[in-house]
Amino acid sequence: QVQLVESGGGLVQPGGTLKLSCAASGFTFSEYYMMWLRQGPGKGPEWVSTVSAGDVQRWYADSVSGRFTISRDNAKNILYLEMHSLKPEDSALYYCARRIMGATFNDASGFDYRGQGTQVTVSS
Repeated sequence: QVQLVESGGGLVQPGGTLKLSCAASGFTFSEYYMMWLRQGPGKGPEWVSTVSAGDVQRWYADSVSGRFTISRDNAKNILYLEMHSLKPEDSALYYCARRIMGATFNDASGFDYRGQGTQVTVSS
């Protein structure tokens, strides 16, 4: 069965860096666009970034563009999100998701499987 397992979250000071990982199994990872989303306390899901199947195209939300980098290793079936210059407003549960084929790249509901998430807290 499809499994997505995130890791790498934690507590970091403002301006700090974290790198999240998402280990995928149960499907042909290299054939799917993958996404990162986040959900802060009291907020709805927010799309963060999407990467194409072959890592040729990447898209970012305006709120993270220039600070976050999405990437993938199709040989290892791992999706990454490297986050720099973190701000308190980046605090959220971050989760990876498998995009539904044909969904728009920034549709926060355009996925069929997601992981449980990893918590990121940005605070001094």
